[in-house]
Amino acid sequence: MTMGVMAALALAGCSMEPKYIQPAAPVPPGWPVGDAYLRQSEAALPAVTYRDIFRDARLQKLIEQALTENRDLRLAAANIRAAREQYRIQRADRLPDVSAGAGATVSGGQSSNSAASSGSDPRTRFTADVGITGFELDLFGRVASLTRAEQNRYFATEAGARATYLTLVGDIASAWLTYAADASLLQIAQDTAANAGNSVRLTRARLQGGIAPRTDLRQAEQVLEGARADLAEQRTALAQDINALQLLVGAPIDPALLPKSLDEAAPTIAELPAGVDSGVLLRRPDVVQAEYQLRAANAEIGAARAALFPRISLTGLLGLASNALTGLFSGSGFNWSAGGDASYSIFNAGAGKANVRLSEAQRDAAVASYERAIQSAFREVADALARRGTITEQLRATQAQESAAADTFRLAEARYRGGIDTFLSSLDAQRSLYSARRTLVNTRLVQASNLVTLYRTLGGDSLLQATPQGPETVSTQP
Repeated sequence: MTMGVMAALALAGCSMEPKYIQPAAPVPPGWPVGDAYLRQSEAALPAVTYRDIFRDARLQKLIEQALTENRDLRLAAANIRAAREQYRIQRADRLPDVSAGAGATVSGGQSSNSAASSGSDPRTRFTADVGITGFELDLFGRVASLTRAEQNRYFATEAGARATYLTLVGDIASAWLTYAADASLLQIAQDTAANAGNSVRLTRARLQGGIAPRTDLRQAEQVLEGARADLAEQRTALAQDINALQLLVGAPIDPALLPKSLDEAAPTIAELPAGVDSGVLLRRPDVVQAEYQLRAANAEIGAARAALFPRISLTGLLGLASNALTGLFSGSGFNWSAGGDASYSIFNAGAGKANVRLSEAQRDAAVASYERAIQSAFREVADALARRGTITEQLRATQAQESAAADTFRLAEARYRGGIDTFLSSLDAQRSLYSARRTLVNTRLVQASNLVTLYRTLGGDSLLQATPQGPETVSTQP
């Protein structure tokens, strides 16, 4: 019997899974080139952390606070724990379920030959047993394939958590920069309102002196009220920016951690060079997650194939019984039993084969999802590189435009004060300067945000690049 069980166990563990072959990346081997793209270094993307890219200590502190308080990260951590335990539950099916029990009974009865009314001495019986129940001999690797599928789902959950981490860090940096930009726009609105107020006072004095028409005063008042409306809008934007940051961080934030202007914040975002080889995308957490999901689907095929074959279960029982506790473990008190059973579905209307085809279709869908994840990642990085390649020239032109608008306003205002030009020229120059200053702030925000986008889309944080440290791997090879 023992040799038979050992032989059966030796057969267990064979796998009917198809050999896993990683699909080729469905993207070009290099980044696009052309007028919109910068020449990129041939070196691979360097290993960095968010501290290397986001160098302002205030922003780093916000990120560190979010890594502790953010509810999305807590949810991701809980999902990892659940996936890990689900894997362990499935892995337990590969090992026998051993149970033990013990009991004691006391019995007695009336003696038929006794004239007295006394009963016979009570009898005590002790029992102990150890059993193996419902252990499936995994001859065709069904349980092993299911275990591998759960393990890969666990790894996919971990990769998804790393993607959440990466997105959160990028979102906090973007929200911090947006607050800085809105603070700069608020300052511009305040400056414009102050200039408009001076213009109103000047035109009112000229009107009272009979030099300027009433239309000049009304036009100056329009500019002033427009600036005041922008002031209210920018104050609202700043309050909403703080709300967004607090939601991302998961707790109230210290106002001292907020930047005073975009000119102060933007230079603290460091450059992240990109490598030519688009294979760096394979390390992005979302791509890693898609591959583990593909591996899980591949393992499901093996489980579905193995389900077409008979299942053999082994049960066993080792027991001890004695009328006296002292003799419980004597040779005469030992007994054992063992049994086995096999089951095979004779007719199930083709459900078994349909289940195999279902798992194969799910595997094909996982392949398509994996390839789509790579293509989407490639597109995101290519778009970011295209923006990086042109933003410097756009910023230069915007700065020149703002400088010219500022000089035009100074000249127009001086000519109006000197009575050479009409107020309309000064008004147009003031509006042009206001628009140019806002455009410059927005362009600087685009430039800084582009560096954040490159950090996020390339998945370049070295804290996220380690292979997920999952539970110990169970060998599933025959």
